[in-house]
Amino acid sequence: MRRLILLLTLPALACGLVTPAPQPTAPTAGSVSITAPPPTAIPASETPAATQPLAGPTRLPRADDYEWRLVVSGLERPVDVQSARDGTGRLFVIEKIGRIRIIENGNLADAPFLNIEDRVGEDDNEQGLLGLTFHPDFKNNGFFYVNYTKHNGDTVIARFTAAGNFADPNSELKLIGVNQPFPNHNGGALAFGPDGFLYIGLGDGGAANDPFGNGQKLTTFLGKILRIDVNNGDAYSIPAGNPFGDEVWAYGLRNPWRISFDSLSGDLWIGDVGQGDWEEIDFVPAGTAGGINFGWDRYEGGHDFASGPNLQNHWPPLFEYSHADTFGGCSVTGGYVYRGALPEWQGVYFYGDYCTGYIWAALRVVNGDDDTFTSTLFFETGALITTFGVDESGELYFASDGGQVYMLVAK
Repeated sequence: MRRLILLLTLPALACGLVTPAPQPTAPTAGSVSITAPPPTAIPASETPAATQPLAGPTRLPRADDYEWRLVVSGLERPVDVQSARDGTGRLFVIEKIGRIRIIENGNLADAPFLNIEDRVGEDDNEQGLLGLTFHPDFKNNGFFYVNYTKHNGDTVIARFTAAGNFADPNSELKLIGVNQPFPNHNGGALAFGPDGFLYIGLGDGGAANDPFGNGQKLTTFLGKILRIDVNNGDAYSIPAGNPFGDEVWAYGLRNPWRISFDSLSGDLWIGDVGQGDWEEIDFVPAGTAGGINFGWDRYEGGHDFASGPNLQNHWPPLFEYSHADTFGGCSVTGGYVYRGALPEWQGVYFYGDYCTGYIWAALRVVNGDDDTFTSTLFFETGALITTFGVDESGELYFASDGGQVYMLVAK
């Protein structure tokens, strides 16, 4: 049996590595020496078992050898970056107001791919068009899926159909509707898993402190990850392996802001936004059965939050960081495992913080019976990081609330 070890190294921080930056949220050039303690890790004895990793580097490269290069600017509050994986090389960027834009050959197309501003409500900062993913057979069927809030604040999961660079707004097929009691904590993430099913991340319904206990309540979709089969049934069907006989696959989440599957290993990574003290990254090895309880609102990160007995089925986070840390933050943005052309980054998971613009790099190394995860604070971007994304070649991007999309490159 492997022994799982969690380490967090002192920050190898590189500052001002976004070039060039036309908006006020972009950083200035410079360097910084950091000796503050890194985010804390959950004790190894409480951490879920991990799968055999794929071959990759055993140490992280030098941060100063890389930068986040500007790809496009001029977007209006971009919150998701996705590839259709259809061989065209296009990137699709959600604008929270209700549009999807196309980046092709490094240029931002003038005409939107989809415009549903007429039905998207975004009165609150956490409302709007929030998530996008493409059907694995999008090249042939033209199907893609979105997560948005209506004008009354309720969540809609819907399918649209596209041809070429345009999607028909009248092609909407609504799959799931979720009543939202408050305007915040809507989640928004969508992703197809290696099993071919669609995974849907939903927050706990908002306000603060989970007033209705939705995180631990199995009679609501709020505070959950849903899993549905969009290839069967009238709109969808419920996979036979779902643990509760309905759409719910996992529970105990506060506001999952970005989920992703490693494109090679199939492992699931989740960034779950904390209440007032702790931000967390959750890790679920490929092949893990559903029914996972991530612990909210009994726990925030790995720490007691609500009163009550300890949860016997708690699946603790892999990493967490504190709002009180000098080099922490206030709102985690989950990311992706890098699978692009730079061999030194293979298998490294990147995640960030919206408020501080920090980006961490998490590396997994197996040495005999020791299975070690390390998370290192790596980049200081100065940007308000709303999302990460990968293109069909596995190259990594992030979007800033200021309207820019950047790509990780070697200098």
